[in-house]
Amino acid sequence: MEIRLATLNDIPSLSIIENECFIHPWKDSDLAYEINENPVSTVNVLEDNGVVIGYISYWITFDSATVAKIAISKKYQGQHLADLLMKEMLDDLYAKRVFSVTLEVRKSNVKAIGLYHKYGFKDIVIKPHYYENGEDAIYMVRKEVIS
Repeated sequence: MEIRLATLNDIPSLSIIENECFIHPWKDSDLAYEINENPVSTVNVLEDNGVVIGYISYWITFDSATVAKIAISKKYQGQHLADLLMKEMLDDLYAKRVFSVTLEVRKSNVKAIGLYHKYGFKDIVIKPHYYENGEDAIYMVRKEVIS
């Protein structure tokens, strides 16, 4: 397994993962923006023998960060591979002296909530009807990012 920065060449693979994992997936143009144009965005991909099997996208603004997306291809889920992406992100944030990170997660996404709790995220508030389909989000924060 290898983690590296995403390139525009990864968009077809990322698009497949987006469509597998999200109700409202990012379009290719959204992915291209995050990879190549958004000045605060970092997109890391997880590869297995040269095949992109997951990714994490996060935004760093000054001394805080936000997890935009994290996903593992359905074929590879259940193997704790998202842990590798979370650890890589936290190491990067620590190195850049970013000491808090936030995210929103669907209230129904029990697996993701468990992952975030494992990495020290705390539930802060419920955001009612946050998602396009009316589902609530849990707003979570992790302070004092330590590698």
